[in-house]
Amino acid sequence: MRGLGAGRNSVYRLAVAQALAGSNATVLFATAAVIGIDLAPSEALATLPVSCFIVGTATTTLPAGMIAHRHGRPMAFLLGHACGLGAGLVGALALYMQNFMMFCLATFLGGAFAAVALTFRFAAADCVEWDLRAKALSTVLIGGVASGFVGGTVASLTMDIVPGHPFVGSYFAIGAIAIASGLMLVGINLPKVADRHAADGRPLKMIAGQPRFVAAVICGLVAYLMMNFLMTSAPLAMRLQGHSQEDANLAVQWHVVAMYAPSFIVGALITRFGSDNITILGLLIIGASAVLGLAGMSPHHFWGALIVLGIGWNFAFTGSSNMVLETHRPDESARVQSFNDFLIFGSVMIGSFASGSVLTQYGWQVVCWLVFPPVAAAIVALLFFGNAHRRLMAHGK
Repeated sequence: MRGLGAGRNSVYRLAVAQALAGSNATVLFATAAVIGIDLAPSEALATLPVSCFIVGTATTTLPAGMIAHRHGRPMAFLLGHACGLGAGLVGALALYMQNFMMFCLATFLGGAFAAVALTFRFAAADCVEWDLRAKALSTVLIGGVASGFVGGTVASLTMDIVPGHPFVGSYFAIGAIAIASGLMLVGINLPKVADRHAADGRPLKMIAGQPRFVAAVICGLVAYLMMNFLMTSAPLAMRLQGHSQEDANLAVQWHVVAMYAPSFIVGALITRFGSDNITILGLLIIGASAVLGLAGMSPHHFWGALIVLGIGWNFAFTGSSNMVLETHRPDESARVQSFNDFLIFGSVMIGSFASGSVLTQYGWQVVCWLVFPPVAAAIVALLFFGNAHRRLMAHGK
């Protein structure tokens, strides 16, 4: 992508690191619920490993922001990649020993790695001029397109390479990929986190109380919650319908590709049409994915629903992330960005625990129906707080 100025090398390297880190999440989401139903003491706990991934993400967002604030982003990146390596090694050992709780620890570490990888998009925005932030942010998310292909391929090619121990090879691969992602960022030129001296910025309570910030959090939360809710349930629902693991891997692979493919254009669309309109469009597309999920139970229905879900997530999440960038000054960036991610993943963590029990007790159709109320609420909230934001701007506040 052209036009990123002097920071383009750092942005590109962050995009490649995002592709590699994202492939780990792809492998995990394609396999964790299926592994869970074999290892868990009850079917209702089958998605607990995925929930532990979300817990790892949620509980690491604020510490990652604090480490970046005090010691710089490279230190946060180093610790995050160490967690990624641990996820692979602990996961492989857990599968070899058939230990469910150890496997949950592995997915928790994978979530911690994902939390740090999520900050790549904001790090890229810090590397470029103010008016290029949306483009830099979407460029890093483009890296996720490759993560879908890499992760899906790794899951399928490695799940049987250790005889008698399904998926052990896949988790060894997760560790190797984490190392490769970390090497991509060695020596990267990143600007210092601007709010190293937090007293120079406004209180976090004041920033979080802005209508613009509230709208951004609600929309980002709903986009991620619904994406996680459907994506976590889909591979297990396919298993319960008798579809093959290869079909489930393909569903997650193309979902991840669809999550990031719109990044080629979404930055330009945000610049042209505004964050609000792109976010609303994304939420509507998420609703459309649930409609497709209700249409049938064949592999093609699952694939179609997850592809559309990924596209909707990209529009809504990129739009809401750009809204967050509009609510803070450079000297407030790390605190505000990590707080935004904490709020989103703290809420997604709660919802993720429900996905397994809802699916096993009520079925895939109910999972899809539950998408519509939060999507509608997020659109209403964005319109309401958008009007409040415009009134404040009109009065010069």
